[in-house]
Amino acid sequence: MADVGEVLMSVLSTIRVPKPGDRVHKDECALSFSSPETEGGLYVCMNSFLGFGSQYVDRHHARTGQRAYFHITRTRKAKKEDDNNSGSGHPPKKKPTRLAIGIEGGFDVEQEQYEEDVKVVILPDRQEVTSEDLATMPDVVRERVSLSMAGIMAADSVSHTLQVQQWDGEVRQESRHAADLKQLDNGVKIPPSGWRCEVCDLQENIWMNLTDGKVLCGRRYFDGSGGNNHALLHFQETGYPLAVKLGTITPDGADVYSYDEDDMVLDSKLPEHLAHFGIDMMTMEKTERTMTELEIAVNQRVGEWEVIQESGTTLRPLFGPGLTGMKNLGNSCYLNSVMQVLFTVPDFQSKYVSNIDKIIDDAPSDATQDFKTQVAKLGYGLLSGEYSKPAPDPGDENGASEPRGDQIGIAPRMFKALVGRGHPEFSTNRQQDAQEFLLHFINMVERNCRSGSNPSEAFRFLVEERIVCQQSQKAKYTQRVDYIVQLPVPMDQATNTEELQEAERRREEGDSSAPTVRAQIPFTACMAALSEPEILTDFWSSAVQTKTTATKTTRFASFPDHLVIQIKKFTFGLDWVPKKLDVSIDVPDTLDLSALRATGQQPGEELLPEVAPPPLMTPDVEVKAPVLDDSTVSQLCEMGFPLEACRKAVYYTGNTGIDAAMNWIMSHMDDPDFSAPLVLPGCSSGAGTTPTESLSEEHLATIVSMGFSRDQATKALRATSNILDRAVDWIFSHLDDLESMDVSEGGRSAADSEGGRDPPPGPRVRDGPGKYELFAFISHMGTSTMCGHYVCHIKKDQQWVIFNDQKVCASEKPPKDLGYLYFYRRVAE
Repeated sequence: MADVGEVLMSVLSTIRVPKPGDRVHKDECALSFSSPETEGGLYVCMNSFLGFGSQYVDRHHARTGQRAYFHITRTRKAKKEDDNNSGSGHPPKKKPTRLAIGIEGGFDVEQEQYEEDVKVVILPDRQEVTSEDLATMPDVVRERVSLSMAGIMAADSVSHTLQVQQWDGEVRQESRHAADLKQLDNGVKIPPSGWRCEVCDLQENIWMNLTDGKVLCGRRYFDGSGGNNHALLHFQETGYPLAVKLGTITPDGADVYSYDEDDMVLDSKLPEHLAHFGIDMMTMEKTERTMTELEIAVNQRVGEWEVIQESGTTLRPLFGPGLTGMKNLGNSCYLNSVMQVLFTVPDFQSKYVSNIDKIIDDAPSDATQDFKTQVAKLGYGLLSGEYSKPAPDPGDENGASEPRGDQIGIAPRMFKALVGRGHPEFSTNRQQDAQEFLLHFINMVERNCRSGSNPSEAFRFLVEERIVCQQSQKAKYTQRVDYIVQLPVPMDQATNTEELQEAERRREEGDSSAPTVRAQIPFTACMAALSEPEILTDFWSSAVQTKTTATKTTRFASFPDHLVIQIKKFTFGLDWVPKKLDVSIDVPDTLDLSALRATGQQPGEELLPEVAPPPLMTPDVEVKAPVLDDSTVSQLCEMGFPLEACRKAVYYTGNTGIDAAMNWIMSHMDDPDFSAPLVLPGCSSGAGTTPTESLSEEHLATIVSMGFSRDQATKALRATSNILDRAVDWIFSHLDDLESMDVSEGGRSAADSEGGRDPPPGPRVRDGPGKYELFAFISHMGTSTMCGHYVCHIKKDQQWVIFNDQKVCASEKPPKDLGYLYFYRRVAE
């Protein structure tokens, strides 16, 4: 064997020192979830700085010829027993006192301490070189290798730069209104106690406006508690921005809210502002819970968190293939829950896990940026069982504590970074909507499966919408593709109305002991709300050439192999503040949707003429751009709706005011082209003018991969200004038009094609009986999709299993009535 110094000298040109901007993968293997803590440690290529586990480093060496690798191994340090750890295995171990993650007093995120061992390894003979060995080597070798080793050690790993380990919800910014806040000299003096809302006499959740001293109650919370919104209404009437919560004032500060900035803020002049109304901050004592304490209480409330996490009983931990936990990377539970469910679907298993060896062999040089490789890596990590092992607990030397279900699990850092790249929300560490992430991931699968099998077809189905003009009784049929059924929640159908009314009455009377009652909604009522005809009061009928009333009925044109149902729990209050409906729905284990199958055009039924509504125009001059009421458009935009949707709302309601436009928006929010640009019929700048030569080949290939011809894809892109998402929606809603196209793929006419006629165009959808059985559901805890926590329950071998990040346990009482997303699979007949 050659001298190691000579070997190092021969490969010195391949050893680089990390520069600013280099991505150093020193925490995770590019092809597996091996890390410095796993057996064999991690090998970091000293040229590309990609990391590889012991099972893949030889493969990288064989493919690239690279010989020098920086080897890192970490061993957990023993830690002292935590006296406050109950051993029950149900978080939090300590009661949080701070709205934070990974910070003292915050919600628990365990931070392990490690001892690290590093050295250089030369392949293929695995010769080892330590820092001490370098001291005896030539200067040029010692200097280059030492600098490279030090650079790798000092560099922030990619996972560190992408992941925020700590989040502090109590960090507040100085209000821009604080320094120059105007205070009225109205003689108002506030007593040190005994505060009541000046409007409703409520004595809890009381706020004082720092401009005029008005004492009013705060917002009503999603569960009906809190106040009656009088402080908010006062701001909307006066524009006075800052308010302080009475009862939270101490010499150290107080809760100050800025209605204008819509956030808790700091007021550096708070003592001065309080003194204006006779309040001596230095003598005040805390008598009310701060907003942080209230949020912590909400995030622990027994009514939802304990039930969904099944925290009332000791759960039996499970380990093995398909039972692998996933580490929470800081608000990544939405991703964990969705991916756990998707990899129980056979289509995703066969696409990514069954072929993992071929996928890895075909992976590009930087596999960390390859979608197919990273999805396969995640799927194999979840299903193989290699990482489904109990997490070591050095603090429990005697093994006396009860098993908690914590696993070594996998940390999907590379996967999260890749699927979130460039996305304004999923690229952050904020909590997200699991339903939105599911659709985002399915969209990525669609774009990356242009050839071969497409696992997202398991969820894809066609929806038929039938609109009947009530004046002419003529109908219009359209089809669109979808992946999720959004099930409405008819609150007026609650079976415990009397209990709800009694709880509301006691709350309004100020009874602090009034229980929080959850509305009981029958699943049959939700299905009835989904299937019943919708009344369209502002429908432009091409038959009668005017606006009239119509009915819209939605049915399934195909039934997918796997059906996803979203319970529409999240809505907006009258003040446009997002809220979550606290409901219990008796979701069934089996489902028969056969009665909801679409029937198409009925015998003798006449169709509405294909004529677009007329554009707005003056009596004698055609208007090429819409004449819109800018003030109405601005008001709608301020409510958070997309600009183009606001313009369409004003246009299609004929500039008749904010109320009509708002009604249009609420009835069209689920339209596929809701936020697409407004295009006037006959307008020269409208859709359809995009020249063929400017169409994106990538967009064309994506649509062709979904089962359409190149000519059909071209027509769709030209009709939607070369915007892929709009083109896909357009093509699914114009299937009848596409059937009349006489040019098939390849340029031959339909008559020239084999068999005389091509199959009807359309998306690749699977169809079968509409009978299903429940196999998984995802539950959400918290006040909105932007906060809280997600867990999922999956049925494995007739046993319900709860996946709560790294905890995987046998479920004792799966809370099927509190789910957010439900996953059904077709029952074979």
